Amino acid sequence: MKPGFLIGLVVGVLLIPLGVYFYLAGGYAPVATSSPPMPFENMLAHKALDARVAKEMPKSAPFEPTEANLTAGVALYKENCAVCHGLPGGSKSFIAAGMFPPPPQLFKGKGVTDDEPGETYWKVANGIRLTGMPGFHGSLKEDQLWQVSLLLAKADALPESVKNALTNMDLVATGEFRLVPGTTLKQ
Repeated sequence: MKPGFLIGLVVGVLLIPLGVYFYLAGGYAPVATSSPPMPFENMLAHKALDARVAKEMPKSAPFEPTEANLTAGVALYKENCAVCHGLPGGSKSFIAAGMFPPPPQLFKGKGVTDDEPGETYWKVANGIRLTGMPGFHGSLKEDQLWQVSLLLAKADALPESVKNALTNMDLVATGEFRLVPGTTLKQ
């Protein structure tokens, strides 16, 4: 090989990371939630997430999606998840509307019903970096993580009592904040 080619190759290889550094450090990268994603951002993020989840997710749930477990999942979902992921028939919250990437509305369309419950469990327990999705492993008990995960996995085939619990006007199961039927909130 000629020395000029080798020098050109080394310089070319060094210019790429240097260019990326100046792109990021120069403030050219889209970082606002209203900005479009960077080139390859979605593809790379999904590829990494899918590979990690497939490697670490539990292969089966430790208990069945009984009506009692699903109803317990409703209370947890309303308290911890609904502000971003919504309720059946509800509109997107201001918080969800301002997030990037936008949080999936889990009771519209298929939600995550086509995912294995273990995949949903992994996401609920660990969160997803740079998305706004927190990990609840340190906040919720193991059975609670599974209850909300099973609720979401079975969202397209819930018993009527569980559907009713989801659409009930109580927003927070602990009683800290409740809407009284017929009351409106002014913004």
